[in-house]
Amino acid sequence: MPFDDAIRAAAERCGVQQQFWDVFGQAHHTDTETNRAILTALGYDCASEEALAASITRREEAERRRSLPAVMVIGPDAPVRLSVEHAELQLEGGEVRHIGAELPANLPLGYHDVRANGCTMRLIVGPDRAQQPAPGKHAGLGVTLYGLRSRRNWGCGDFRDLRDLIDWAVPNLHADFIALNPLHAIHNRTPYNASPYLPNSIFYRNFLYLDVEGVPGFEASDAEVGSEIERLRGTEIVEYEKVAALKRQALDKIFAAHPPGEECEQWIAREGDLLRLYATYCALDEHMRSGNPELWVWTEWPEEYRDPASEAVAEFGRTHEREILFHGWLQWLVDGQLAAVQKHARESGMKIGLYHDLALATDRCGSDLWAHRPFFVNGARVGSPPDGFSPAGQDWSFPPPNEEKHREDGYRLYIETIRKTMRHGGALRIDHVMRLFRLYWIPEGSDATRGAYVKDRPEDLVRILALESVRNNAVIVGEDLGTVETEVRETLARFGILSYRLLIFERNEQGFRPSAEYPEQALTATTTHDLPTIAGFWKGEDIAARLRAGAVDEASSETQKRERIQDKQRLLDALYATKLLPEDYERDASRIPELTPEIHHAVAGFLALTPCALWLVNQEDITREPYQQNLPGTTAEYPNWSRKMRWSIEELSELEESRGSAEMIRHWVERSSRG
Repeated sequence: MPFDDAIRAAAERCGVQQQFWDVFGQAHHTDTETNRAILTALGYDCASEEALAASITRREEAERRRSLPAVMVIGPDAPVRLSVEHAELQLEGGEVRHIGAELPANLPLGYHDVRANGCTMRLIVGPDRAQQPAPGKHAGLGVTLYGLRSRRNWGCGDFRDLRDLIDWAVPNLHADFIALNPLHAIHNRTPYNASPYLPNSIFYRNFLYLDVEGVPGFEASDAEVGSEIERLRGTEIVEYEKVAALKRQALDKIFAAHPPGEECEQWIAREGDLLRLYATYCALDEHMRSGNPELWVWTEWPEEYRDPASEAVAEFGRTHEREILFHGWLQWLVDGQLAAVQKHARESGMKIGLYHDLALATDRCGSDLWAHRPFFVNGARVGSPPDGFSPAGQDWSFPPPNEEKHREDGYRLYIETIRKTMRHGGALRIDHVMRLFRLYWIPEGSDATRGAYVKDRPEDLVRILALESVRNNAVIVGEDLGTVETEVRETLARFGILSYRLLIFERNEQGFRPSAEYPEQALTATTTHDLPTIAGFWKGEDIAARLRAGAVDEASSETQKRERIQDKQRLLDALYATKLLPEDYERDASRIPELTPEIHHAVAGFLALTPCALWLVNQEDITREPYQQNLPGTTAEYPNWSRKMRWSIEELSELEESRGSAEMIRHWVERSSRG
């Protein structure tokens, strides 16, 4: 076999797709060098055909030496025969059964162990369907928590603001849920460490959202600090570093005066090694930067501290126990305040409550990579192929998961990402849900046009997701945008995962898809954080922002403007076809430069009247803001992840314009029988 053919065969064996179709309908074939680079990243020796064959043989022999696989994921009624004649089955609750070669029928859902011949297999029994929404259709409000304004916060939205927003949204919108940006822990540094979709840790949450004044032991700040809080409260964008510094100053004082009690210590103990590693990283990061403020990332730390299992890190833990405890305490506070908000949401009448968001990525220079490096592939990055929004593709600059290592570990880290993110919520959005099926890998040294899709094990991953969904009584929404294979939506639908349908993307050959044709098993919304708001779409603010940021040139910008005029007309036509605009209303979109109240009202009705189980009203749908939260492909060129809401929470009830927007949304909620 020619070496190129051997490379291709080995790559296919590892899940590397040799062809994919892009959003333009063009076929892309994976070349030999991309296959070779991905195989090398996966640990195969591609120096020669003989070396590659030896690498494959070693792995096959290691698999054969096991009496049982490391993990098996099955449905509740799946007949399964093991490769051994006798085994011991230990159920999650502790019961031990001696079994033959065939697994017993009707095993309880959960995480069990099977042992035979000195080998242990993790047996995961998951349901065929995820948790479903309460009967009927529901509406919710989507906000960026950091961007909430109020007359009491410290320059960034917090959990008290969230509680107050619920108190406004339930009577004024009949909202059944509040959708949030990912609350994952970030470094709180702009412009490179503020994205909630590229967190420091995907397992723990950002202390910036703490209502510091609600922490037991808080005492009023002095006048100078109060003046700075007032200034930060009035800024147009969140000043992450300054808000974080003020909150840390107050929290340090509380911690010093009121050490954690037994309840906190027990919570930290239950979190185990996962929290210990995160808290150790945070303490180490602060320790390193106190000695050298320019030491920004762990990859530049002294060599002995880059390995969490090193003796140097162990010694640091022994001598800095208080600092590590402090970061565990912060997470205990976050967990407690968030739990109280979810409890309040449900008691206020919301059928779902908080709707959380699980980011796809984790910062390659953050704590997750420091603590769990074997679970990521070195030598490749995740991104997306070229499309209409990013003609050169996207490089998201984080490493792909090591599927083999996750299986060896029984998917424990994957389970924790789901479990911890959906905790204290009634719904969970999975960012880029295609990750459960495949990811677009870009080999080191290549750009996003030279990548390939690498497949994962969707039946395992989706069934585990369904299990955690049922156990936590949380609905799952899969963000299935972009290059989506038919298999993806079919599998998600079979497991009861809701699709994610945005007005901007729902098109057919005639234009915008009629609202009646949207699927029932879905969430619908106008747009998302990476795309223009409806006001921005109509005005072309996103096109102007890309030009100002240097993300496109003048020629591309002019082309996008011409295409936008056509898209606006198609949207106007769709609103007319649905009889959501008066007969005598202007029919030429080019003659309507701004988003008018009539069009705003019609767009809301268009989505409210879809069959979709969930309708998400973005904060910009109420405030008609033209600026989107994130401009893909930019960092310092655009104030990503920091724009505050146009009105404060108090103004939502006070301003006539705000009351009018709320009445409009409530009208459509009632007319569409949501809530």
